[in-house]
Amino acid sequence: MVDHWIDGRRVTSPVRFDDISPIDGSVLAHVSRACPYEVDLAVDAAEKAFKHWRRTTREQRAEQLHKIADGVEKRLDELAAVETDDNGALLRSHVRGVMPRVVHNFRFFADWLVDEVRHPDFDTRGHTNHVSWDPAGVCALITPWNAPLMLASWKIAPALAAGNTVVLKPAEWSPLTASLLADITAEAGLPDGVFNVVQGYGVETGQHLVNSPKLRRISFTGSVPTGRAIAQAAAANLVPASLELGGKSPLIVFADADLDLAVQLAVEQYDNSGQVCLAGVRLLVEESVAAEFIAGFLTRADALRQGDPRDPGTDIGPLIHRRQLERVDAFVQRARADGARVLLGGGPNTELGGLYYRPTLLADIQPGSEILTEEVFGPVLTIQTFRTEDEAVTMANDTRYGLAATLVTGDADRARRVSDELVAGTVWVNCFFVRDLRAPFGGSRESGIGREGGHWSFDFYCDIRNTVTGWPHG
Repeated sequence: MVDHWIDGRRVTSPVRFDDISPIDGSVLAHVSRACPYEVDLAVDAAEKAFKHWRRTTREQRAEQLHKIADGVEKRLDELAAVETDDNGALLRSHVRGVMPRVVHNFRFFADWLVDEVRHPDFDTRGHTNHVSWDPAGVCALITPWNAPLMLASWKIAPALAAGNTVVLKPAEWSPLTASLLADITAEAGLPDGVFNVVQGYGVETGQHLVNSPKLRRISFTGSVPTGRAIAQAAAANLVPASLELGGKSPLIVFADADLDLAVQLAVEQYDNSGQVCLAGVRLLVEESVAAEFIAGFLTRADALRQGDPRDPGTDIGPLIHRRQLERVDAFVQRARADGARVLLGGGPNTELGGLYYRPTLLADIQPGSEILTEEVFGPVLTIQTFRTEDEAVTMANDTRYGLAATLVTGDADRARRVSDELVAGTVWVNCFFVRDLRAPFGGSRESGIGREGGHWSFDFYCDIRNTVTGWPHG
């Protein structure tokens, strides 16, 4: 049984939903499904707690975040195991990378608040300007299912550090580690009402939450249609919203690239069964090296081991939900019907059954096809070729998204030229998924609104004030 966490206590809803493991279809928990009453209860608790939490010092809040990080660190193996059961991502990735990143998120924003969030005073005609970052109020944080705790902590940590209170709504397909985090915050001594968790469906719980007139910030990671709905709700109440939405990112390989590196980076796009918003799913390869690249890619991709994500030897686990598998397969089958050629995979893994979908690579795709323009969010890559640098840039930017881009080249001048022309919030050159919390993160076009990370997070989660002071002379 998993209940909401509201005002420092567990709150039960009369209606529940089953949380099902994508690994074997077992029911992991019966989860309370919030109705408007529980949502309002959480928002009211956060609003009440804000009156006191906002008055704490930066050092006090930073100390509290470090205690939460300590709690995550102590329970790291448990959190990793629970999240693997809940969303099907690799256990080894959770242990080695994902959960340590959760710890780092809390520590980073605690230290950044104390050491970096400041602006030197400046003079205007004998008057002193002083810039301050003031707590905004109640923040609604709505997080996705593909990296539940890591992406939640990426929002929770700066929101709390800024002096705000939080109502977190985790994705209904992977709610368990958010509930465990509530326990950790309580053990760390976080005051009641500062952090609240409500579970439920987006169209019910999430919609009522973002419509609350008591919110002062909304942060959302997820699909473009849901982002549009949240933006409308935020606009009605004039609430600032940070939206990290979908992607259809290119991975561009030039003939002067290290092809072994290019192949390695391309195969990495199958990470988390392709359920990564940043993934470079459109492989764009210079025509003169395409055959060599494809041969290397197929050799390496064929060696990937698909299976139980709890097995340390597994490279690719299941998709998260039956609905997601059906959605991914429908994209692939429509592409095949439109003439796409399958170079790898092309359907569910019938040997394993369940929610396992074979890593797939499609070629011979008509420009403008659905498989090139819509986010699939599964282990499905496409490959196209180009002849010139300008053609590569045009193809890369031929999308309504602009979240990320990966570029592989041995020419530093070309790297600078092409990077400058790509429409993307993040551009990786000869690398992938190198993330530093000091850097801005977000998307362009329909991939989102706003930037978070470092100062950008505090600029969003705070009301920034300038105080101008003049003193009489003499």
